[in-house]
Amino acid sequence: MTRFVPQRQLRFYLTSVAPCPYLPGQTERKVFANLPFSEGAHVNDELTQAGFRRSQNIAYRPACESCDACVSVRLPVAEFHFSRSQRRVLNRNADLSRDMVEAEATTEQFDLLRRYLQGRHPGGGMTGMGWLDYVAMVEDTAVRTHLIEYRLPSTDSGPGDLVGVCLTDLLSDGLSMVYSFFDPDLDQRSLGRFAILDHVRQAASVALPYVYLGYWVKGSRKMDYKAEFRPMEQLTRLGWRLIV
Repeated sequence: MTRFVPQRQLRFYLTSVAPCPYLPGQTERKVFANLPFSEGAHVNDELTQAGFRRSQNIAYRPACESCDACVSVRLPVAEFHFSRSQRRVLNRNADLSRDMVEAEATTEQFDLLRRYLQGRHPGGGMTGMGWLDYVAMVEDTAVRTHLIEYRLPSTDSGPGDLVGVCLTDLLSDGLSMVYSFFDPDLDQRSLGRFAILDHVRQAASVALPYVYLGYWVKGSRKMDYKAEFRPMEQLTRLGWRLIV
């Protein structure tokens, strides 16, 4: 495969050491680069495949000196088979509509995000996010990205309530789930898991081989759910390998 070479050399930077948000007692440090405006989509492809994650116009990955618990993971779509419990999740949410919309922030999305953060991550680093911060998260980028909105069935008075949103990048070899949030009061629907399963279906429908899930941290309660999705590949020093 021909590798894309950006016209301008990327500059990488290191963040300061900070407390790890996933493992108590650990610290974290990240290496990051600014995505170029004119070549952002291509560079985002290459860096995501190399284990980076995107936040607005920045690509980053862990660079911790004493820990390598953060592992980049992705789902190989062709080999993925829904388990019985996963099919139950899909069936429970079969009534939801799914709409792919432009990466444009709305107050409806922001209200749902605030409820999600307060219900699922109280006191977390994003709970202080304001409207302009959310606009920047969604719109401040030059990559191929979009939003997936999940809604309850429509009524006579209009479209159904918004219950889930996923900011998703379109890569040359798959879909990268940048950030998802959902109604914290609908636990019985397992909306976070449903969004992942639905992205597997979306990727399969357009013959994209992978769904990128970001980082998995074994032993972190926040990340335990990712281990439920198998087969799953992790990025190693020898490239992408199946987790066994």
